[in-house]
Amino acid sequence: MRQAGRYLPQYRKIREKHDIVTIYKNPELCSEVTVQPVELLGVDAAIMFADIVLPLEGMGVRFQIKEGVGPVIEEPIRMLRGAQVLEDFDAKADAAFMLEAIELTKKRLDDRVPLIGFCGGPFTLASYLIEGGPARDFIYTKKLMYSDSRTWELLMDKLATAMTNYLQAQIQAGVDAIQLFDSWIGFLSPQDYRRYVLSYSQRIFKKLEGLGVPRIHFATGASNLLKEMKLAGGDVFSVDWTIPIDVAWQRLGYDVGIQGNLDPAVLLADIDLIKSESADILKRVRGHRGHVFNLGHGMLPQTLPENAVELVKFVHGFNRESS
Repeated sequence: MRQAGRYLPQYRKIREKHDIVTIYKNPELCSEVTVQPVELLGVDAAIMFADIVLPLEGMGVRFQIKEGVGPVIEEPIRMLRGAQVLEDFDAKADAAFMLEAIELTKKRLDDRVPLIGFCGGPFTLASYLIEGGPARDFIYTKKLMYSDSRTWELLMDKLATAMTNYLQAQIQAGVDAIQLFDSWIGFLSPQDYRRYVLSYSQRIFKKLEGLGVPRIHFATGASNLLKEMKLAGGDVFSVDWTIPIDVAWQRLGYDVGIQGNLDPAVLLADIDLIKSESADILKRVRGHRGHVFNLGHGMLPQTLPENAVELVKFVHGFNRESS
């Protein structure tokens, strides 16, 4: 999760010469940045370096990605007309740069580790479009969701269709797994998720059945929505650090995999704490197949690369050392 980025000196050297959108859209640079953590940290998978809002450009949305802020939408969608004018998205035409980057990255990795592709979930993308950028309380999003069903349904329908196309194209380009980042659904109640979001995410996951890649469902602050997320779909579910991982797995059921759930801030501490917190997670899931050790959210910019390396080494050696 954000395994490539500002905490790596090698990445910062590239950023000295190129802005972030240039890196996203230059297949060679994007591929290089994607592979850096595999070479430097020894992780077991690579995740494409991209931003979840990139496909929105192909839908006619103008935005900027501002340092320290994130995506900022030029014209937020607050009425029906804004949803109506969103264009149909075709990944092969509108995101050709990302598909080429996937192909280059697969060659670079040479089957050493799998490559994960991803997209934003419909609710999370809708919230960016409605709020105009990152939000704290999602007032505009919830107001539209509650009071303007025609606009909400059209917007969510278009986003679900676009993200299905995007993920299908990534699979065709060669990714080994896909992940749906619905980062902000934790701000919803279970009943609101079922009423306003479930069917759209469910549609995406159903369209990806039988394509031969694992489907990962990600959210933060959503421990109250695990049952609803499972209804929406996925083979592996990401959980953050706000719930013990064994409790989360019990709620989900052991017929699915689970990913998580170390607090990224733990990597800012000393090595002993990193190891003890990681060991606790690994002990909680011992005896069950299907756990992917991971952070509960993205790598923080302040992370020391050597701490990340030590974490990877510790997890790799845990079963041997504790047996």
